[in-house]
Amino acid sequence: MADTDAVSAWSAQQAESLYAMETWGDGFFHVNEAGHVAVRPRPGSDLTIDIPEVIAAAQEEGMTMPLIIRFQDVLRARVRRLNEAFAQAIAESGYSNRYQGVYPIKVNQLHEVVDEVLDAGEPFGMGLECGSKTELVAALPLVGDQRLLLCNGVKDHTMLALMLNAQSLGQQVLPVIEKFSEFEQLMVLADQRGVAPRLAVRVKLSTRGSGRWFESGGYRSKFGLTIPEIMRLVQDLESRGLTDRLELLHFHLGSQISNIQTLRSAVKEITQIYADLRHRGLDIRYLDVGGGLGVNYGAGYAGTEDTAVNYALTEYANAVVYAVQEICAAREVPEPVLVSESGRALTAHHSVLVVPALGVHRPDTPFEFELADEPAPVVAAMARTLEEARSSEDLQALLEVFHDAQDGRTEADQLMRLGYLDVESLAQADSLYWSTCREVLASLQALALDSPPLEQTQLEDQLTDMYLCDFSVFHSIIDHWAIGQIFPVMPLHRLDEEPKRRAQVVDLTCDSDGKVAQYPGASGTSEWLPLHRLNAGEPYYLGFFLVGAYQEILGDSHNLFGRVGEVHVYASDDEPGNFFIEKVIGGLSVQDMLAQVQYFPNELNKRMSDLVKAKIEAGVVKPNEGMRILNQYTRRFEETTYCDIKVLRRD
Repeated sequence: MADTDAVSAWSAQQAESLYAMETWGDGFFHVNEAGHVAVRPRPGSDLTIDIPEVIAAAQEEGMTMPLIIRFQDVLRARVRRLNEAFAQAIAESGYSNRYQGVYPIKVNQLHEVVDEVLDAGEPFGMGLECGSKTELVAALPLVGDQRLLLCNGVKDHTMLALMLNAQSLGQQVLPVIEKFSEFEQLMVLADQRGVAPRLAVRVKLSTRGSGRWFESGGYRSKFGLTIPEIMRLVQDLESRGLTDRLELLHFHLGSQISNIQTLRSAVKEITQIYADLRHRGLDIRYLDVGGGLGVNYGAGYAGTEDTAVNYALTEYANAVVYAVQEICAAREVPEPVLVSESGRALTAHHSVLVVPALGVHRPDTPFEFELADEPAPVVAAMARTLEEARSSEDLQALLEVFHDAQDGRTEADQLMRLGYLDVESLAQADSLYWSTCREVLASLQALALDSPPLEQTQLEDQLTDMYLCDFSVFHSIIDHWAIGQIFPVMPLHRLDEEPKRRAQVVDLTCDSDGKVAQYPGASGTSEWLPLHRLNAGEPYYLGFFLVGAYQEILGDSHNLFGRVGEVHVYASDDEPGNFFIEKVIGGLSVQDMLAQVQYFPNELNKRMSDLVKAKIEAGVVKPNEGMRILNQYTRRFEETTYCDIKVLRRD
């Protein structure tokens, strides 16, 4: 990709296409006339919010980079879309029961996120799902006595006791039995109290999921009861006269169901089991199809199983409703309340991670020099190779020039190691090599070959810039490092200018894995991202999209980089820029991060103070200088764990 300083004619539509925004944006994100990424938080409305304007407003509030921006109206819109899709499918099919959504808080447990989901879901009776003791303690006060709370995951007797307490209070809390021993423990507690517990069961289906999380389903899945275990449970309930207490059947195919046919197969299987148990006399009310409503991360419908889905929200709802209805009609059983546990599809879009570029490493950075009258022979040879590169036009000549440049660089390195080439000559040889590479690559790209040679790919890889950005892959997009999850990444401004640099984004950590290695784009997934040349003295912001699901809660503390700051944004027609910032939450400070690994400010300050005082007494530094050093050290404790993006300039 050639690099020029001229701003070429470039449109917002071209930018949107380049970064595949239509594929992953779901109608929420676009590029405006200013060349900025903007948000349409209200479906069906022309109101837009300029993200760089939000960044500026957040900085006025004292926020620093990197920064999470939560567009709360997007979160609310996703909740409405899900419920409305099921309502439409139920209305069109004539399904005789209703839909009941629950939000699995493991996807994003932040209190404000959960509150927003519950508030937006109130007209639809949206409930919650939890999967641990801590999540249960958090969720119980939030659901009241009307909303459904499903309790998945491994449950000890203390958790089961909390659930029985909640049922005694009239709360709609159902323990989902994941293994038979949980049922046995539940019945022991119930017998001790003299109560009849309400419960649900997760079923191990023969249908397995697809994509990365396929092991969430099938007989080898970690959770759920096998069919023989379910029959043991049913027989126990029958012997106790409690056939009305098993209220829900549940299955789960994984976090991201990529294929709608897999979902249909699983729904049909669970509905057949439901029908059999209804005929047996069990008064099951709910059928829970679990999570897995997928999100396209930019690869489109033809993408990999981990990044794309082959269906839209409407088709998902239709698949569930019609499959259950068909079997219930054939088996002559009542149509149950339909439940789903969608989390990723609700939260992914509302959160944008903003990171500034701190600098760029270009392997072909020129070294200015004039060739001496009698340069080192290898340098002279490489200078002749560069001239040949500038005059060569056909493929074979260009490839020969590139091979000659490679040989020259290898020879220069060997001569340096043997002591026959000085460091200045080595710098000249290296600069000539990269200049030759630039010339050869530009000429190869100009040929526009249908099948580019391997050397062209090598040159493109070698001439890819590394943009150093102020964030940690391990904290903010850990799924990219851990499981290769692709996230949309793009500049947030300057999109009225064609981005002509090939780049990879790397983070602050001292780890070679601290980089973004895959990027969705117009032609599929790429190992490089089109970016703009950095302008001295001007900030350059990148946005990571669809990070609202899992990333913030799964984040690692590699190099002790902590939680980033965040702002919660609401749309408003009456405010400048069509938005207001409802809440700011500062990032984790250095002292808070240190405390997590047992370093405490008081102890560290004392040790540093003793060290400085000893150096003053020894005459190593003067008292005034010693106190300045100590004060600078102590002030760092209250700062964030990330870099200060201010760049010092020479007077």
